[in-house]
Amino acid sequence: MKAMLRELARHRTSSIFLAANCAIALFSGAAVAKQASSITSAREQFLQRLVKAAVERTQHSVRYDPAYVGIPYPNGDVPADTGVCTDEIIRAYRTVGVDLQKEVYEDMKQNFSSYPQKGKRRSKPDKNIDHRRVPNLMVFFERKGESLPATRHAEDYKPGDLVTYDLGGGVPHIAIVVDQKGASGAYMIVHNIGEGPKMEDVLFRWKITGHYRY
Repeated sequence: MKAMLRELARHRTSSIFLAANCAIALFSGAAVAKQASSITSAREQFLQRLVKAAVERTQHSVRYDPAYVGIPYPNGDVPADTGVCTDEIIRAYRTVGVDLQKEVYEDMKQNFSSYPQKGKRRSKPDKNIDHRRVPNLMVFFERKGESLPATRHAEDYKPGDLVTYDLGGGVPHIAIVVDQKGASGAYMIVHNIGEGPKMEDVLFRWKITGHYRY
């Protein structure tokens, strides 16, 4: 009888221990799921604010001017009424608290050889201009964000995505996908291709050379 009671007690202890472990596992799983959901929600909110900032840029009058300009660091910018395609991306991100001038410059300082060199051979980055060059942004977004397939399928492009192009003859261009669709059924892009920031239904008009999320 005593042996039977001891066996019953042992089984009860094992059952309690197993139940406790199951409860801990369920709690841990729920906590991880909640954290993942929180991160996803924060990311979605960030992209919504980024897209809103990009669309707001279309209300500004900007003269296309690719001239080299010395600017402050960090949070430096060329005159507000001038700029090129990259400046619209920089300004949209700066609105939501991301300084691409600083981020690109700091990464180039540590990984200069990973970035393409334009013009004469240099040994260090230039905080005035490097973040304003499409090829540098392509490397940066690939290194620090997500590099996605450059397809011709509209469903692959989401609001907040960054798209780079070859306009012909190796002339690079960059735009941001926004949350409004055009007559083509694809999301429109905000970009400055020479006439100031505009929102247009031209996602697939030129050869796509890069597709990123950052």
